[in-house]
Amino acid sequence: MADKNPKKKKKAGDFLLTLVLLIAIGVFCYAAYNLYHIYTEYKKGTDEYNQIEQMAVTNRDPDRESEESTEEEQDPGLTAPMKIDFDALRSVNEDVIGWIYIEALDGVSYPVVKGSDNSYYLHMTYENNYNFAGTIFIDCENSGDFSDCNTLVYGHNMKNGSMFGQLRKFSQDAETYKKSKYFWIFTPEKDYRYEIISAYTTGVNSDTYTLFKGPGTEFEEYLQKIVSYSEIQTGAEGLSLKDKVVTLSTCTGNEATRFVVQGRMTDALNVK
Repeated sequence: MADKNPKKKKKAGDFLLTLVLLIAIGVFCYAAYNLYHIYTEYKKGTDEYNQIEQMAVTNRDPDRESEESTEEEQDPGLTAPMKIDFDALRSVNEDVIGWIYIEALDGVSYPVVKGSDNSYYLHMTYENNYNFAGTIFIDCENSGDFSDCNTLVYGHNMKNGSMFGQLRKFSQDAETYKKSKYFWIFTPEKDYRYEIISAYTTGVNSDTYTLFKGPGTEFEEYLQKIVSYSEIQTGAEGLSLKDKVVTLSTCTGNEATRFVVQGRMTDALNVK
């Protein structure tokens, strides 16, 4: 039998097709908006930190003659790779306590702050603007002069590689550690160089994040543990109770885990 209502069926089909098309356009526009929003957030954060670096950082000539220091542990031929203007940094944010620079990772050069808690700087930039990137900050329970046995430093794993977004290269590419096994933390009083002794993925509640009141048996055991956790061969030797460790921590995309790079202080240069 011939269909008595071909026009009605055609209209219903056209309506469904149009509806599906409109939904698809809507989904595309929503996705495009989100991508644009993410892009602008990343750009704002990157632009802000680039401006701060231009304002506060002076790169030094690596071939220049090193400055003298009275620190026993200092390599007498060592010169800090950059000079930081902390007066300029304080004029923007008084919470600043240092500046971090990781030699093997391009662009990882940022101010470090200490807040009253471990939440504020998760999504607030150095200039106190809301942004996904946040600011590199130490644990609020740590001393602000990096004198603790273990100082925890947090930074976001940004997809564009900014902040601590490149940390995992140490375990993903052996050439990264070979390029340089050192990172620096500059403070108003001292320029500290750290030798990387371990890099690995760990749980959010692991003993990696232990804070110590002072050196003792527990800290000595801790040093041996973190070296054994490492996913890379670092050749770290001679660890002792005198060591000061800095733990750089970032997220992995899994809420239950974090990736850390840990270094021990090998040199403390007087700031001049």
